[in-house]
Amino acid sequence: MMTTEARRLALNALAAAEGAALAQRWTDWTGKPDFRAVRGPETGLVMVRGRAGGGGAPFNLGEATVSRATIRLESGEVGHGYCLGRDLEKARLIAVFDALFQREPERVEADVLAPLRTNASQNDQQRREESAATKVDFFTMVRGDV
Repeated sequence: MMTTEARRLALNALAAAEGAALAQRWTDWTGKPDFRAVRGPETGLVMVRGRAGGGGAPFNLGEATVSRATIRLESGEVGHGYCLGRDLEKARLIAVFDALFQREPERVEADVLAPLRTNASQNDQQRREESAATKVDFFTMVRGDV
């Protein structure tokens, strides 16, 4: 049985993935199901809220562009996809994989989510290494008597 937390983590991985990576996973998927659009894909705006110091009173920081889609598989599962930006195809693919995750969680985890998470981890490690190469250590020298 799939839990809400497992689905939340799956949607996080899908939304964080590059659109091209999702498209490649969909190309590699065998036995593509029939589905129909329930909503979208469409692009809109959401208000981004912030908090001063991380714990202060909330304030409206600005707006962010978001794309969303909802699809229904022929077997009845409904998938939702949301992502930052204007990539409508990415939102649609997220919705398709969300619906498939409800039907075949083990296969989606193995064929889609695990490779996406591995790729994200490698990209994060590469960014950390590139950032570490530019690190500057500042120190204070004391003049006079020590």
